[in-house]
Amino acid sequence: MTAIRLLLVDDDPLVRAGLSFMLGGADDVEIVGEAADGNEVAELVDRTRPDVVLMDIRMPGVDGLTATERLRGRPDAPQVVVLTTFHADEQVLRALRAGAAGFVLKDTPPAEILDAVRKVAAGDPVLSPAVTRRLMEQAADGAADSRRTRARARVGTLNDREREVAVAVGRGLANAAIAAELFMSVATVKTHVSRILAKLDLGNRVQIALLTYDAGLLDDFEESGH
Repeated sequence: MTAIRLLLVDDDPLVRAGLSFMLGGADDVEIVGEAADGNEVAELVDRTRPDVVLMDIRMPGVDGLTATERLRGRPDAPQVVVLTTFHADEQVLRALRAGAAGFVLKDTPPAEILDAVRKVAAGDPVLSPAVTRRLMEQAADGAADSRRTRARARVGTLNDREREVAVAVGRGLANAAIAAELFMSVATVKTHVSRILAKLDLGNRVQIALLTYDAGLLDDFEESGH
């Protein structure tokens, strides 16, 4: 079994030490580096090639949001899980839009943080649809209408089947559940998800979910009586 290569980014050395102790003890996780500032992340990623970065969102110097935006804009970027002290926060939402695969609270039990790292390394998001919706509603801003217009234009490039799969991803369904609901194979679902990501220039399933929410597709789905 190949260990998940994990990079820890937090300005508090005690937090880093605690995370390293908690997560580094797992048989399937290897802590490959630590950083105290977002400015150190790019060089460390180049040197250590992590699979997942656990990123504090509030740091002096370059914060976790900026570091995530820079990192996810690179080819072959590692997955990012944001560390935060708040459930609903505009910075967390911006990090998710920038390509973070999810977030965990700093007071989350160690086993759940480890589970999040494992899920993200496997390509699964760590956000439930309910958490995503609550986050977006509580962090709503005045640009919602213009965002909806732009989002609808983007999803308009999808064909009907791709749109069905996108809505299912937005509802938080795993590939097997999507396959069963839409009467297709899991391999076909994976192909559709890959095409959606490529067509819409998105980095992961969380970004698909955010876009379907922005476009109002989840509301449309519920209003249709499903």
